[in-house]
Amino acid sequence: MNLKEKAKQAAMTAAVHQALTYLDHDPQTNIPKLMHLVEQLVPENWYAPQIHAFHQAIEDKNNWYQLILKVYELDPGVRRTFFENFILNASLIGSATQEEMMEKHHCNVPWAILLDPTSACNLHCTGCWAAEYGNRLNLTLEELDSIITQGKALGTYMYIFTGGEPLVRKADLMALCEKHSDCEFLSFTNGTLIDDAFCEEMLRVKNFVPAISLEGFETANDGRRGTGVYQKVMEAMKRLKAHGLPFGISTCYTSQNCDDVSSEAFFDQIIDAGALFVWFFHYMPVGNGAVPALLPTPEQREQMMQRIRAFRQTKPIFSMDFQNDAQYVDGCIAGGRRYLHINAKGDVEPCVFIHYSNVNIRNHTLLEALQSPLFLAYHDHQPFSENMLRPCPMLENPEILRAMVKESKAVSTDYESLEDVDTLCDRTTPYANQWKPKADQLWQKEKEKMEQKK
Repeated sequence: MNLKEKAKQAAMTAAVHQALTYLDHDPQTNIPKLMHLVEQLVPENWYAPQIHAFHQAIEDKNNWYQLILKVYELDPGVRRTFFENFILNASLIGSATQEEMMEKHHCNVPWAILLDPTSACNLHCTGCWAAEYGNRLNLTLEELDSIITQGKALGTYMYIFTGGEPLVRKADLMALCEKHSDCEFLSFTNGTLIDDAFCEEMLRVKNFVPAISLEGFETANDGRRGTGVYQKVMEAMKRLKAHGLPFGISTCYTSQNCDDVSSEAFFDQIIDAGALFVWFFHYMPVGNGAVPALLPTPEQREQMMQRIRAFRQTKPIFSMDFQNDAQYVDGCIAGGRRYLHINAKGDVEPCVFIHYSNVNIRNHTLLEALQSPLFLAYHDHQPFSENMLRPCPMLENPEILRAMVKESKAVSTDYESLEDVDTLCDRTTPYANQWKPKADQLWQKEKEKMEQKK
């Protein structure tokens, strides 16, 4: 970065800090002014669709505008830190550094890094490996700190904890938040370990956001996670809302629960509870104990897509479907293109669902992992399909994952039992074949819509 770029970055940082202070006094009046300032500061065409969407929301006073105002119900210190870390550091300054590093090193550089601090969990959910295998594996605090330090040098300021149950290691997570106060941390969690004391810790560090797993309504959720867990999740959400803390919901949809989790009643319930976002994940038949019958049918997947997109236009919550929304991010985001995953053994994997790797973070740097054969294969082949409703190299294009793993000589890193790539891809091929005709039909309609908007 040259002196001119550094000066511009410093000016942008100072201006955003000043604008955030200005916004605290009268957000409804000053939000449009902040958007104008952002447009003046960012490079031309950066985040253009997102900025346009914000302008539209402000003008129409629609559901997205209502969501923006809900953010102003949060604790002021937490809200300001979120804006600074997520918008300024991770999305503006960080993205510029990432692009510079990608050009310099000829590899992907992620916007976010997913980390498993531990494979341990306090629950024993049906079908989960953690009950038997989960207490054996941990990344040390020093290893986690090193990964984040290396990531920041590449421009990555967003870190997401997965598991296991990350909150088993509350103290270490808070230590990382405190040390890396310029980063934003999100954690997938079952929610049962969120008590008042932990809420106070979150208020102290200001840069930690839970994404609570919810499989549907009480019967469905407790049928998998255990009696009483649903009520504990409801209590956790009440605590978070009472403390003015941001949180969201993480939902895996299957052939069994897709009707419930895509219903208006489910959306209204989590909105009333205070959730600001909901992330939907398609069931992935990974591991030797996978159950292909849980894969949604093509009709069910289409239903999920249509319902989530409809509610996105009317409900004050940010919803994302990580299998059906690839068109907004130009395909698969794994392999370091937008994110990567490091498990509790230290294996650096291209995706939280793709358990193959060439390198371990304990004896390689993060940059070396991004330049490893499997990650370079992702870099060279993305997107894996011109049809953005068929983005994944495992679920919808298994022949591609099969080839990449074999050609890169990556090895299985599955926690429970090693899984040959042929076994995995043979399991997903029938689904890919069933989904393709429906996906092609739907994608043609999407392309026609996009053409009409031009």
